[in-house]
Amino acid sequence: MTTVAIVEALRTPFGRLGGKLKQYSAVELGSMAASAVLGRSGIAPEEVGETIFGSAMLAAATSVAARQINFKIGLPDATPSLTIDRACCSAMTAIGLGASKIRAGDAGIVLAGGVESCSQTPFLMRGTRFGKRLGDFLVEDPIQIRNPITHQSIAAVTGQQALKFGVNRQQQDEWAQRSHEKYFEAYDKGVYRDELAPITFEDQDVMDIDESPRRNTTLEKLSSLRTVYDGPTVTAGNAPGLNDGAAVVALMSVDEARGRNIDVMAQIVSYSQMSGALDSSVFLPGMAIMEALRKAGLKLEDLKRIEINEAFAAMPLVSTLRMADNDMPKAMRLRDITNVNGGSVAIGHPTGASGARVVMALIRELKRLGGGYGAAAICGGYGQADALILKV
Repeated sequence: MTTVAIVEALRTPFGRLGGKLKQYSAVELGSMAASAVLGRSGIAPEEVGETIFGSAMLAAATSVAARQINFKIGLPDATPSLTIDRACCSAMTAIGLGASKIRAGDAGIVLAGGVESCSQTPFLMRGTRFGKRLGDFLVEDPIQIRNPITHQSIAAVTGQQALKFGVNRQQQDEWAQRSHEKYFEAYDKGVYRDELAPITFEDQDVMDIDESPRRNTTLEKLSSLRTVYDGPTVTAGNAPGLNDGAAVVALMSVDEARGRNIDVMAQIVSYSQMSGALDSSVFLPGMAIMEALRKAGLKLEDLKRIEINEAFAAMPLVSTLRMADNDMPKAMRLRDITNVNGGSVAIGHPTGASGARVVMALIRELKRLGGGYGAAAICGGYGQADALILKV
């Protein structure tokens, strides 16, 4: 079977809601990241066989975001593209699909990743196109992230499920504080230097750091915050913000990379998708990792590092507990190797892009360790998860 390689992986800095990147559409942000990947990898536009990009807020990306990105980065008119929505899993799903295309011989080089501009997500006014004789109009805000099936807040459901697994508010606040601390420890050491594609604004100001992390975060401050949406544990402090950004990787076969004398950053060993009950997202990343390990013929003990997207601080806490079969000492060992350079609670979570961010974070951390196996996973809205096993 063809072994698929990731040969380049870059992202924009992630901006806050209404922050420095609010002027850019999801398509523009995706174009920045994709152009940076082409430039650093040396791949010519005409060599790209297909592009696959995810977006969880399609209204903000406008229609067929991937197709628009193709034109903005100068790909030939005939280059196929695919825009997908698998909620927060979208960018990782794009990578999994891209790898499948290469294995099947349907593409030689694929650009895959995700885009999001929460700042440019519009309000919705349903049922107004043809007017209304009497009564109020209801304006809907899609970035409140409610389950459209149950009409429940995702934050509230996450908190409820976390408590069922014994993961309380204090643990989530402690993990959130850890996320900010680890981020700045890593940033100050230059860990993020190769991952970020800086953005230069018209006034020549350069953004080369994520906008959301806070150096002055303390457990006291986090514990003083009120929970959101009437939930039991989730606050604005132990959940990421609503963010803007894009993350893109370049995929090709290992043989293709060697033939081009391109360094292989990582090999994709296995990929898994999972779905479950509407309230299962809090632990599904852990289950997706276990399924990806099964496909790869590996064990948990083979993993040197784990990245689990912090859609909420509860996700890595509950997922590691499930992976450890509720063995707390084992779960603690897994947590020690999880998100060691900070996670989305600090960095931010542009929903369509984060699946690719955790992948590139894992790759570069494994490289710093001298190689080995690692797992990246992410949950998606309404009971979904994806996971990748990578080898560096």
